Amino acid sequence: MLLAEDDRAIRHALERALTLEGYRVTAVADGVEALAHAHKNPPDVLVLDVMMPGIDGLQVCRVLRAEGDRTPILMLTALVETQDRIAGLDAGADDYVVKPFDVEEVFARLRALLRRTSPVDALTGAAKTQPQPPRQLPEGRIEGRIEAAGLRMDAQARRAWRGGRELELTRTEFELLELLVRNAGIVLDHSTIYDRIWGYDFGPGSKNLAVYVGYLRRKLDEPGAPQLIHTVRGVGYVLRED
Repeated sequence: MLLAEDDRAIRHALERALTLEGYRVTAVADGVEALAHAHKNPPDVLVLDVMMPGIDGLQVCRVLRAEGDRTPILMLTALVETQDRIAGLDAGADDYVVKPFDVEEVFARLRALLRRTSPVDALTGAAKTQPQPPRQLPEGRIEGRIEAAGLRMDAQARRAWRGGRELELTRTEFELLELLVRNAGIVLDHSTIYDRIWGYDFGPGSKNLAVYVGYLRRKLDEPGAPQLIHTVRGVGYVLRED
């Protein structure tokens, strides 16, 4: 289970209660950490506070749903108006608990969500999938390949390489890299990238795009090799080999 709550007291209390109930809990303080953990170790259920600094719970929910992630999501919120709950459900949340809440209600709603999906993994802590080792670039040319700045991509097979090293990318990471490769040398502004990748703009205060660029850089960068994704401050990002 992944718990994201910026209020330290609530986070620690809920983490302790859930652990005693038998859940294996990873607790984080904001939406950026939540997305990072969700991609690195996909949980069986998420508990997200709506109002968090940076990327809030609704934005985390939208990103995961845009990626096709159907993991059950329970939202925690101090917002009680009907339109607030509608916004959360429209973002892809499965259920809501309003603060202040009774922890027994949280348990009951989690049990209901998990009955709709896998009934045991969140309690046992078993991983859904095991990471696979990187595959090497096959011999010969790749049909339909696109190339730029030492990167090679096969859009149909959804595979990408830097040199002879294959990159292990999530769906969103692959689509973002493909967009940059197809527009190598062209500075793409934030709005264009948001529109092409997510279909909507999170707004000027969002860190969502920067988070994904950070993911890509960590997977692309190699010791002694030039950085490929460059930040153009106040504008956006460009792929080029210095």
